[in-house]
Amino acid sequence: MTVDIYWRIHMEGDQPSLRRRVRSRGGFTPGGTAPGTRDGRDDGYNHADYMAEVARAAEDNGFVGGLLPNFPHTDDPWAAAATLARQTTSYRFMVAFQPGFLHPVQAARMTATLQRATGGRIVYNVISGGGGPAQLWWGDKVEHDDRYARTSEFLDVLKGVWQAGHGRGHTHHGRFYQVENAALPPELAGQPFPEIFFSGSSAAAIDAAGRHADYYLSWLEPFEALAEKFDAVRARSATPPRFAVRVDLLARESEEEAWEEIRQGWQARPRRSESTEGDSVGVRRSRGFLAGAGDDPRALEVAPNVWGGFGHLRDGPAFGLVGDYRQVAERLDQLMGLGVDAFILAGIPHLEEAHRVGRHVLPLLKGRTS
Repeated sequence: MTVDIYWRIHMEGDQPSLRRRVRSRGGFTPGGTAPGTRDGRDDGYNHADYMAEVARAAEDNGFVGGLLPNFPHTDDPWAAAATLARQTTSYRFMVAFQPGFLHPVQAARMTATLQRATGGRIVYNVISGGGGPAQLWWGDKVEHDDRYARTSEFLDVLKGVWQAGHGRGHTHHGRFYQVENAALPPELAGQPFPEIFFSGSSAAAIDAAGRHADYYLSWLEPFEALAEKFDAVRARSATPPRFAVRVDLLARESEEEAWEEIRQGWQARPRRSESTEGDSVGVRRSRGFLAGAGDDPRALEVAPNVWGGFGHLRDGPAFGLVGDYRQVAERLDQLMGLGVDAFILAGIPHLEEAHRVGRHVLPLLKGRTS
């Protein structure tokens, strides 16, 4: 099988290492390396330039594309994809977006425009939102299960518009969207429809994924729990999707070197209490696996090389892989054995780790093209 491996693009600003939880590269952080100064003046290097460096490094090191995440504190991933596409040749851009904040007809037109301009290099990461203050930032008060119903209807309309032929527009009268005779202009029609990576761990999310996903995308979890989740998706899907996992890596020449990096990051981590706001089932699942782990970072190693403390050292999912290059490659191969057909990998800092993982981990994967 061929396994597609993506590398995450840091839309929110990048840390210099896991030992320093400050966003000093890219993003909107004042005083960071982008923009820099020379002779007391702006040197013209901005955070888009740094993102482009990461994209080029990932493309050069064998990654098929990159996830462009979408948060209130980031650039818009649609605009970023248009900017970065000219910096690469074959790199795919996985645009993360919440359907509730974009009309499906406009989404179809935007996507077809980007597909035409990039030669079909746009991929969707469809997310429905985690509730709480982050959801209210968007002005969205729709309840959890209704957000997934809205997402499913959005994708029905978008696909209908995309597939509408000449003189035969798509009409839809639904709960969330009303569309009359909508179709793409002839110049945009016929572009390849993006693959859909669909996120969400709740029953409502899994049901929607079963209808629409090319890939069901999950954060990394203990492997047994991940296999159970995949089984649940298969059981709810008339045509089961393929599976993808978002994984942070800390891979080094030796296992000792990798864990020393974790130890130093753990000692320097900011002390904080876990927020309970929001209604994300995936977040609650991650916390449940780690309850009572204590203060020893190795106590968060729930299985060999599967570590649940990344959320303390940077924003994002709790679980990732820690070890030497061979160990990390073996764990990725093990995930492929569970049915994973695509990965979204990441490492801090994104630029250097794209080179490291591409050169030292990807060549060791046995199941990637078997």
